Amino acid sequence: MDSDHTNFALLDDRQEWLRFSQPHKANSSQDNDDCWDSHLVIQGMHCAACAFTVEEVLLAVPGIRSAEVNAATHRAKVVWSANSVRPSEWMDAIVRAGYGALPAADSSLRLARIEEGRRALWRWLVAGFCMMQVMMYAFPAYVAGEGDITPDMVFLLRWASWVLTLPVMLFSCGPFFSNAMRDIRAQRVSMDLPVALGMVITFLLSSIATFEPEGVFGAEVYYDSLTMFVFFLLTGRWLELRVRDRTAGALEALMNRLPDSVARQLPSGEFERVAVRRVMVGDVIRVAPSESFPVDGVILQGQTLADEALLTGESRPQARGVGDMVVAGSHNLSGIVTVRVVQVGEGTQFSQIVSLMENASLQKPRLAQLADRIAKPFLIGVLLLAALSAVYWWPTNPGHALMVAVAVLVVTCPCALSLATPAAMLAAAGNLARNGVLVRHLQALESLAEIDTVIFDKTGTLTQDGQRITQVMTAAGVTPAYALSLAAALAKHSLHPLSRALVKAHEVSDSGASLDIQDVNEIIGQGIEGRADVVVRLGSASFCNPQAKPIPDAAKVCQVHLCTPTEWLASWQLSEDVRADAAQTVQALKSLNVDVWLLSGDLPASAQHVALEVGISQAFGACTPQDKLSRMKAAQSQGARVAMVGDGLNDGPVLAGAHVSMAFGNAVPLAQSKSDFVLMGGSLLVVAQSIKLARQTLRVVKQNLVWAAAYNALCVPLAVVGLLPAWLAGLGMALSSLWVVLNSLRLTKGF
Repeated sequence: MDSDHTNFALLDDRQEWLRFSQPHKANSSQDNDDCWDSHLVIQGMHCAACAFTVEEVLLAVPGIRSAEVNAATHRAKVVWSANSVRPSEWMDAIVRAGYGALPAADSSLRLARIEEGRRALWRWLVAGFCMMQVMMYAFPAYVAGEGDITPDMVFLLRWASWVLTLPVMLFSCGPFFSNAMRDIRAQRVSMDLPVALGMVITFLLSSIATFEPEGVFGAEVYYDSLTMFVFFLLTGRWLELRVRDRTAGALEALMNRLPDSVARQLPSGEFERVAVRRVMVGDVIRVAPSESFPVDGVILQGQTLADEALLTGESRPQARGVGDMVVAGSHNLSGIVTVRVVQVGEGTQFSQIVSLMENASLQKPRLAQLADRIAKPFLIGVLLLAALSAVYWWPTNPGHALMVAVAVLVVTCPCALSLATPAAMLAAAGNLARNGVLVRHLQALESLAEIDTVIFDKTGTLTQDGQRITQVMTAAGVTPAYALSLAAALAKHSLHPLSRALVKAHEVSDSGASLDIQDVNEIIGQGIEGRADVVVRLGSASFCNPQAKPIPDAAKVCQVHLCTPTEWLASWQLSEDVRADAAQTVQALKSLNVDVWLLSGDLPASAQHVALEVGISQAFGACTPQDKLSRMKAAQSQGARVAMVGDGLNDGPVLAGAHVSMAFGNAVPLAQSKSDFVLMGGSLLVVAQSIKLARQTLRVVKQNLVWAAAYNALCVPLAVVGLLPAWLAGLGMALSSLWVVLNSLRLTKGF
């Protein structure tokens, strides 16, 4: 314990907080009290009741604003005020409650998981070996007739079985007993309490029968049943641990992808090795092959191939050279590159992805919350039912009465019920993450399964994000270079794809520096207005009317106009390419019986042109954000379950109003903040694949819940009437949990 306190004290150094925490995003001024969000892995948990206990312990510490613990992933999120408490204090509270705690990004976390798995394997092996030996000694009693075995031989076989059961009780059953004692001391109840109670009753009953064979309990021993159901329980626990480690390992592989140190350039031009957290924006670093990029930056020298699979779902290495962006968490495969730092820490795309995945892994879907709420009263009911069963059978046969109680205690453990929903949801979320789809809200998977209508934005969604200028017209006396400089000065204040295209065109041209614009104001869905020498407007024809002059014969392409209050200055025609898999995506959605719409702020002719190309029959152009929202609300009022896929700034309202919302990873922050899913790669086909997987996930959840309910409905009455022996109860409990986990594992297979 002292070493734990010492290690926790190291985390009180503010420089260490960024290893496992990030500043809390305040929802109100009251929340902005130097609060931090910390992510932990809780050790020693086995059920929903354990998660409730850890939450209660944390919330009892002054300065803790909120605590969320997920029993399926063993992860916790703690929001705490640095003005009131330090990490060592609330971590000590977790340890005092009988659990372990490690920072989610701790380098020792993987070693701790390996050690936990090794101990679980040894317990399982000892239980299995002793079970086989005990069964060998119990076999003669099953097959021998009356008088075939002498009393001395019976005593010897019982005594040998007792000796072989001791390692099982003292070593293999250790976690069950330690967790049960922890709960008793804290006056709590968890799933380990009835199981441990059943083990103790069985062992004591058998021990009394061994050493007092003529006593009231001397008729029979149950060492074979005891060792068998311990072996079955440990088999289920070990397999669940392997499955959980596979999921946790994927998240840790992402979280621990950043290196601990990096070569940073000194003013002299030489490089020194420094901790990554000491790197600042503007620094120049050198990244060698086989190293990961620790920050977002721009390559100044060299070229390489970057593995961005964990960030975008793109399995092919991406070529990166001078002037190209590299992102934190991607892997440098081939060459030494020098990089200027653009973003560090929580500002990087990598940090945002990790935050999304951590938050998603902590969430409890509605069905899981229901199972968690009933778990604790269910356990109390189990204890009462076991006691009543023992009382009922006691007058007939005290030994049999106690074994009936043991069977009830073991068979009714609601492990399968607690695992039914989160196991399936997390398996699906992990599958989506590997294919470049980040789940921000686990509950959205349930909603996505019910979708029957998908609405696409056009620009940046069905079409490629990047656009290029294909034609320009300017007024007399206005040069194209001057017009582009003035347009770029306005456009740099906007995140709209057309604005970004103009800024990019200006950067690669010889148009000179952009001009100084004051009092810039963006009217969402229309354009931008600002003041140079005079007021200038950049945007749609309707926004710039009556001065705008559309480019002739360009009805099906995007146009942007530049005007003053009295004259038209320039117009640009921009072309956009439809995504390569857009038509395939629409066809895949239709095969899932999903209606597909297109709502665009561009000209109706442009929207119809793209819709025709990809196979969408319902397309509407010239839509303001309110128009999009109104059309979606109209569909919802007729019973449609709508998913919105968008990218631009004007998609915020409709993303927020949809049953399910999806935004591309390069979407503006507003669009991402309203979305349930973030599409990190450039593939549009994942939209249809995600709906298909969500439907499969809901089917698996229902199968798991039906199985868990049917198992208890069938086995509990059998246990109560004495027809279910303890070993078979243990087998049933283990197999029910194992079936739920294995059924959920089907969701981890590729799309």
